[in-house]
Amino acid sequence: MTGEIKVGIIGGTGQLGSAIATAWLESGCVKPRQLWISNRSGTAAGFESWPEITFTASNQLLADACDVILLSVPPALVETVSISAPGKLVLSVMAGVSRERLKTLTGSEKVVRAMSSPAAGKQLAYSPWCAASSLSQEDRDLVQSLLSACGPSDEVQDEQQIEVFTAITGPVPGFAAFFADCIVDYARSNGVDRHIAERAAKQLILSAGQIMAGDTRSPAEHVQEMIDYAGTTAAGLVKLKELGVSDLISEGLDASTERVRTIAGKD
Repeated sequence: MTGEIKVGIIGGTGQLGSAIATAWLESGCVKPRQLWISNRSGTAAGFESWPEITFTASNQLLADACDVILLSVPPALVETVSISAPGKLVLSVMAGVSRERLKTLTGSEKVVRAMSSPAAGKQLAYSPWCAASSLSQEDRDLVQSLLSACGPSDEVQDEQQIEVFTAITGPVPGFAAFFADCIVDYARSNGVDRHIAERAAKQLILSAGQIMAGDTRSPAEHVQEMIDYAGTTAAGLVKLKELGVSDLISEGLDASTERVRTIAGKD
């Protein structure tokens, strides 16, 4: 990110805030001297390697000093981020907090609702975002630059999609870990040592993710390719389809998405 724009993170030493800050710093998107972080203690916990970062216990002091403000606190503590930041670009990764509520909390009309995950610390997060149509192209480019430093990022059409992505991609490793654990349980039931079963399941998730991420084929095309091959994997995939596993997964994701819509309380 060029220029001397100052960027602040309220909640910057929490799990998600610190992961995003690390991605910005390690990618060079934000220079340490450009970054402000506020937390309750005002101390540099976890960021001792970057002494040029400014730390404060005052959210308002950060808001006054910075051009861009990232809100990253637990949804239950949403009211603690109340600041006066008219004219500032406000980017929020707080689950379940609407743009209208963000405007009330900050006094800014330039609010962006996004979602990321702790995988940002490894620049592996997926970070969708949405904003009002009135947001300038310059601000849109800035948001895209900041979130792309954490991994792939896309602007989406509305806040409902942010809620869906919060359920799908926010909980890392979440659903992937659940599938891996099912594999571990199956291997254990067939006499495999737990340590070996866990190594195998983790490697499966790692290799599958890397293969799909670097391939133009869709997940559905990968599945169909295995079914068409008619080998051992095909037998398992066909059985899972017969059992309606896809519908059960959809029900689980519906429950997660509904929780997103209530986790921060009422607007």
